[in-house]
Amino acid sequence: MLDHLLKSLDVTRRMVQMVEESKDAGIRTLVMLDEQGEQLERIDKGLNQINQDMREAEKNLTDMGKCCGLCSCDRLMNSATYKAAWGKSNDDVVSAQPSHVADERERMMMSGSYIRRVTKDSREDEMEENLNQVGSILGNLRSMALDVGNEIDIQNKQVEKIMEKVVVNQDRIQEANTKAKKILKSV
Repeated sequence: MLDHLLKSLDVTRRMVQMVEESKDAGIRTLVMLDEQGEQLERIDKGLNQINQDMREAEKNLTDMGKCCGLCSCDRLMNSATYKAAWGKSNDDVVSAQPSHVADERERMMMSGSYIRRVTKDSREDEMEENLNQVGSILGNLRSMALDVGNEIDIQNKQVEKIMEKVVVNQDRIQEANTKAKKILKSV
C-alpha cells in the first residue's frame, strides 16, 4: 500500500512538472504571436505608405502625361482589386475577447477532492495539491490554446489583406513604370 502511495505521489509530481512546462511553452507561443502581430502591423503601415507615395507618383505622371498628350492611369485605381485592397477595412474591429484564466485558488474552490483518502497523511495532501494545481494549469492551457487560435485567425486575415495590397502595389508600380517610360520616350 505504501509503495502504491509513493508511486502515485511521484506521478502527481511529474504531472505538475509536465503541465508547468506546457504552460511555459504556451506563454512563449503567445509572446511570439504578439511579436509577429507587431511585425505584420509594421508591414501593413509600410504598404500604406507605399500606397500614398504611389498616389502622388501617379498624380505627377498623369500631370506630365497631359503635357505630353498621353492618357492617365486612373483605371487601376477604379479596379475591383484596388478597391478590395485599399477600400474600407475593419482593422480596428475586435473579433475576439481574451478568455478567462482561473487562478489556482479559484480552481480549488470550484472543484471537489481529486483523490479518495486512505491514510489521511501529508502525502495524500500533497497529491491533492498537485492534482489541484494540474487542474488549474490545464484550465489555463485551454484558455491559452483558445487565445492562440484566435490570434492565428486574426493574423491569417491580416496576411491575406497584406498580400492583396502587395499585388495591387506591384501592379501600380509596373503601370507607373510603363507610363514613365512612355513619357520619357516622347520627350
